[in-house]
Parts: sequence; C-alpha cells; structure tokens
Amino acid sequence: MQVQLTAVFRKVPEGYIAFVEELPGANTQGATLDEARTNLEEAVALVLEANRALAEEDLQGAEVIREPFPIVA
Repeated sequence: MQVQLTAVFRKVPEGYIAFVEELPGANTQGATLDEARTNLEEAVALVLEANRALAEEDLQGAEVIREPFPIVA
C-alpha cells in the first residue's frame, strides 16, 4: 500500500498558504492555488533532503546499515 500525505491549502488575502499535515516543516505559500501546489512539492523535497543530510551528518563515522524502507499504512 502506498502512503498518502495530506496537503492543506488555506485561502488568505494574498493567495494561499500550504502545508503537509504529516511532514512538519513542509510549508509554503503562493499567489495562486497552482503556484502554492508547485511550491509545496518543492518544499517537501527540500525537507526530505535536509532531513537526510542531517541524519548523514549525525551518523558520520558510525557503522550503519542503510536499506530501502517500504512504508505500509
């Protein structure tokens, strides 16, 4: 089963704010709904990239095993 995240878009006078409920830090804004969606995709990618970099830094020099982790929901 594939994990599905929830994008939330809130209309504000300037356009839309957006975030992913299940991924703290993945938030953005856009003048239009389409722009907010595009920006949110980028924000999610950046948060995941940053989390990976932080984990790699924290584990540097440690003996670890890395393997794919299928998510079952």
